[in-house]
Amino acid sequence: MKRTGFLWMLLCGVLACYHAGAQQSVRITQQWEFLRSDLGGIWEAVRPAAEGSPESVPLWTTITLPHCFNARDAAEPSENYYQGPGWYRTLLDIKNPYQQGRTLLHFEGAGQKTTVYVYTTKITTHTGGYDEWTADITDAVQAFLKSPEAKRFKGKVPVSVRCDNSRDLEMIPSSMSDFNVYGGLYRYVNLVYAPLLSFYNIQLQAVTDAAGKNGALAVSASFRNPAQVTTATLELRLLDPKQQVIKEIRQDIQIRSGEQHLTDISIKKPALWSPEMPQLYTVQARLTSSAGVAEWSDHTGFRHFEFVEHGPFLLNGKRLLLQGTHRHEDHAAVAAAMTEDMIRREMTLIKNMGANFIRLGHYQQSRIVLQLCDSLGILVWEEIPWCRGGLGGETYRQQARNMLTSMISQHRNHPAVILWGLGNENDWPGDFPEFDKQQIRTFMSELNTMAHQQDSTRKTTIRRCDFCKDIVDVYSPSIWAGWYRGRYTEYKQESINEIAKVPHFFHAEWGADSHQGRFAEAPEQFIRQVATGKGADERSGDFALTGGNARASKDGDWSESYAVNLVDWHLKEQETMPQLTGSAYWVFKDFSTPLRPENPVPYVNQKGIVARDLTPKEIYYVFQSYWLKTPVAHIYGHNWPVRWGSAGEAKEIRVYSNCPEAELFVNGKSQGVKKRNSQDFPAAGLRWQASLNEGANHIRVVARNGKQTVTDELTWQYQTASWSAPRKLLLTLDTSWHEAGTLRILVKAVDEKGVLCLDAANRIEFSLAGDGRLLDNLGTAGGSRVVQLANGQASILVRPDRENPNSVVGAAGKGLETGTLMISHQ
Repeated sequence: MKRTGFLWMLLCGVLACYHAGAQQSVRITQQWEFLRSDLGGIWEAVRPAAEGSPESVPLWTTITLPHCFNARDAAEPSENYYQGPGWYRTLLDIKNPYQQGRTLLHFEGAGQKTTVYVYTTKITTHTGGYDEWTADITDAVQAFLKSPEAKRFKGKVPVSVRCDNSRDLEMIPSSMSDFNVYGGLYRYVNLVYAPLLSFYNIQLQAVTDAAGKNGALAVSASFRNPAQVTTATLELRLLDPKQQVIKEIRQDIQIRSGEQHLTDISIKKPALWSPEMPQLYTVQARLTSSAGVAEWSDHTGFRHFEFVEHGPFLLNGKRLLLQGTHRHEDHAAVAAAMTEDMIRREMTLIKNMGANFIRLGHYQQSRIVLQLCDSLGILVWEEIPWCRGGLGGETYRQQARNMLTSMISQHRNHPAVILWGLGNENDWPGDFPEFDKQQIRTFMSELNTMAHQQDSTRKTTIRRCDFCKDIVDVYSPSIWAGWYRGRYTEYKQESINEIAKVPHFFHAEWGADSHQGRFAEAPEQFIRQVATGKGADERSGDFALTGGNARASKDGDWSESYAVNLVDWHLKEQETMPQLTGSAYWVFKDFSTPLRPENPVPYVNQKGIVARDLTPKEIYYVFQSYWLKTPVAHIYGHNWPVRWGSAGEAKEIRVYSNCPEAELFVNGKSQGVKKRNSQDFPAAGLRWQASLNEGANHIRVVARNGKQTVTDELTWQYQTASWSAPRKLLLTLDTSWHEAGTLRILVKAVDEKGVLCLDAANRIEFSLAGDGRLLDNLGTAGGSRVVQLANGQASILVRPDRENPNSVVGAAGKGLETGTLMISHQ
């Protein structure tokens, strides 16, 4: 292929997308200061102050970006999380290499209302915490550098940013939503230098027929053009997944305002994108004009999908059962301020679980997430945060329109995206005196039309708003069999009933809360209280731990054991439903919420497949055993340190594996070989009855897939001593814990004879007297100052002070004798 003769920049996908048209872009992560309160005005952020003078207050804290106001208080057990203003400030060394080029600050997301200043000049404001936006600071920077004040800052430019997540009924998402509306610069901020004429955005629409014989790529663009340049030369290159150039185009174009069509490219037998082979094409663009040269690069992919009426989902002409989960941008100790490394680790865990689908709930998420979905092969439902509360006025509605436009414009190049979500649980009133279903229908119809006008290649969807289900292309009703309503054995029939009600069905949200580390020998004793035949839909108030009908969410034990059973049943049933498009388990990771203060970990929704710090729960391995292709084997109960029962009693031991057969060994003795049958519940038939010895027991499994073998092993303690009511708390130092700078404190609830109470679920509170600090407010079972016991046990991490290491850790609970432990860090 003949080259055009100019030097192309081979930009990596992440860097190239920081700002379309940027030739130089850098994340500004260091040398920021933060103040969690408001200022009297912008002057207080930049005024000179002598050290120790009254003007030195308030005190700012040095931080790095990304940063969230609510990194710790989102999971604080005794108070509401902070909702209000906060300020950030930094000094930038501006060196734009382009003659008359533009200097931009590109925000990948900031919550929730944001104002940008250069020195005391207000640059712009933005409303919305989840879409990307740009502040052009060029003119203000030039004016400041010419001012007398520039000398005081030694040539650097003071930039201040005010973020505000105050409650506001005329904003989405509603504060009634089951997640925190976070504040701060919790996604990356980039300093961008661009030529005077540059790409604002390039839209790539890649389509192919179901057989994959013919592909077509439509390219359109919009430009940043403050100088009103009228003509330019455009050069495009298309590279295949092997990075071979397969198409080059060079043409003169007229620059117009708004989005303009540039070219169409036809491709015979394109390499198709799929979860198994996520093959990506690269598009590179170069724009040459009197203003200089601008360059841009991004990825796209060719795939064809279809939701068959009352039938399955097809990808590239073949049935694909969508097997997915959901994601919130939330993480222990940082809340929404997840770094790229954290996001990458999370998305890799999701892929390694065997998932091929994800719903990004309930808002536009980080570009990094979408890029990883493209490269890992995870299909996407992404939605705007019109979530609960009802429908506000024109300001409210315009924000929803803006968010929908931004989400589609900014993420439509991603081949992973197949569904644009318009809302979630819009049948849930509360924010306004009036709840008008017809007004909600009218506005939902408007959003539906907008989405199809802006992107004709994707489908629209909502979850749980039955009076709007006929508006969108794909509908997800509420089916929570075995948790909020009914029993999990009703799941299949409830799903079949719902599939018949709409042309295109998907099942988003199912699952169970589980307190990590809590297990039960008989987790379903409560089940006889739960009525059957009454439906499986979640209704308002079902998330509460009091009142209403008998249900697992209120009356169950919240053990990992019950969650394992529920997930196991759902997954084996999904294999028997040829008309099922797919489902997504709610949710991949435990996350913070203001609505659940009484949960075992206060203010945390504990339905995660993994904990808030990404530590897998047992259900992670159940999903692997059904969804993953590579051989796996996992003995159920790694986090179950002590099992209990009578001496000589046969105990069930399960293995979750995708291998055809497995052999179990207990204390070195084979318990025989079992064959896997996905319909043999539980554990697909890989379960044994075996007696355990008092004390330590070594369990090992060897699973075989042809010539491949995988193994797993663990050690359980077995307790035969019975116990009475818990009377006191005993604290000990975990001598097996080896993490520099921290100590792990264990607490156990024992009865009057000192016997461990293995069913104790008391709420306890840790405290520390002396120097050092508890590592709490993490929203995890081992990182919360207030937490329910799991099988009579809990833990907390302590970071002792190196100068004054002696401290006393305490644990107290209602009706229990308080336990204490003196610690000394050596």
